[in-house]
Amino acid sequence: MKKIVLTAAMALIVMSGLAQEKKDSTAKKSSGYEFTVVKENPITSIKDQYRSGTCWCFSALSFLESEIMKEKGIDSLDLSEMFVVSKSYHDRGIKYVRLDGHLNFAAGSSFGDVLHVIKDYGIVPQDAMPGLNYGTEKPEHFEMDEALKGYVDAIVENPNRTLTTAWVNGLDGILAAYLGEIPETFEVDGVTYTPESYRDYLGINPDDYVSLTSFMHHPYYSQFIIEVCDNWRWDSSYNLPLDEFMEVMYNAIENGYTIAWGSDVSETGFSRNGVAIVPDVDKKPGSGSDQERWIGKSEEKSAVSQENATEKVITPEMRQDGYDRKTTTDDHGMQIYGIAKDQNGTNYFMVKNSWGDAGKYNGIWYASDAFVRYKTLNIVVNKNAIPKDIRKKLGIK
Repeated sequence: MKKIVLTAAMALIVMSGLAQEKKDSTAKKSSGYEFTVVKENPITSIKDQYRSGTCWCFSALSFLESEIMKEKGIDSLDLSEMFVVSKSYHDRGIKYVRLDGHLNFAAGSSFGDVLHVIKDYGIVPQDAMPGLNYGTEKPEHFEMDEALKGYVDAIVENPNRTLTTAWVNGLDGILAAYLGEIPETFEVDGVTYTPESYRDYLGINPDDYVSLTSFMHHPYYSQFIIEVCDNWRWDSSYNLPLDEFMEVMYNAIENGYTIAWGSDVSETGFSRNGVAIVPDVDKKPGSGSDQERWIGKSEEKSAVSQENATEKVITPEMRQDGYDRKTTTDDHGMQIYGIAKDQNGTNYFMVKNSWGDAGKYNGIWYASDAFVRYKTLNIVVNKNAIPKDIRKKLGIK
């Protein structure tokens, strides 16, 4: 009798073990994302903006690097972010003083700012102006940002009443101390360039690019100035219905173009595991590095179950509500360069970030169609990436 009981018990243990093994195997098979690339366009190497609010510059230059690679057929390129940041702060300081301080003067800015700088001043390669004159290997701008703000505020409050002819030189002096002098000439492959001639050699025409958005508080197929503080140059964006807005993005990727993407990444669905979806969860952002500011210092956001999650169906009304109630803000600029599908057939945009090799995919994020529909503030694309019928509606030639 004991032998029978023992045999039965052993059989039960074996069966239980097999069942658990099958359960574990099934769980392993169903957990995590499996992405299949549908279309992927060339990008340059992943960069790290580290402790600086310069995502707008990193992403816009990455976008332009891909544009240049596409047009000139070259394999790689690395343009200087800090050349652009320095010229941007120069222009913003002058405007800030002209407006008696009634302008956003901070690290953040917009894609259009990069295009303005390149159009007005040109561009230089990274090795001509690395912009790290303050003793660190990665950008750390908090001290510089505060020093510049203190300086322009002192000029605005000028007790002389009449401005001197020296204050702009003082502004540029602070920028040069932190970011380096603006190079007048430099060499690339044995050829001497100025910033302007290098821009022309690369074939960058800022007029080839347009900003698009999709909101209901302005008429569709018109232009309006997106009302966010970082849009300090007051650039306009073309306004499209949501479905046509998304059509532009898919058309761009399918035809070999990439996209400069401005988005809200403070959502819980934009997590450390390299995936962005729209779960019904809300958490507060962290602080510190730019990455920590938006997705936190710990792995807590990765712990949110995303696999096989049912996403919300995004409507124009939801987008507008997020913008009006400030649950959708202009947090972060990135570059969209491809389309992939997960194991369930859901479309995801492939995103190049500027947080180094962070995340499960070493600096790359996969943002679902729903996330992009919901949390995109604006995009910048080559006007040739826009379908002809939509370009006609917008009056873009």
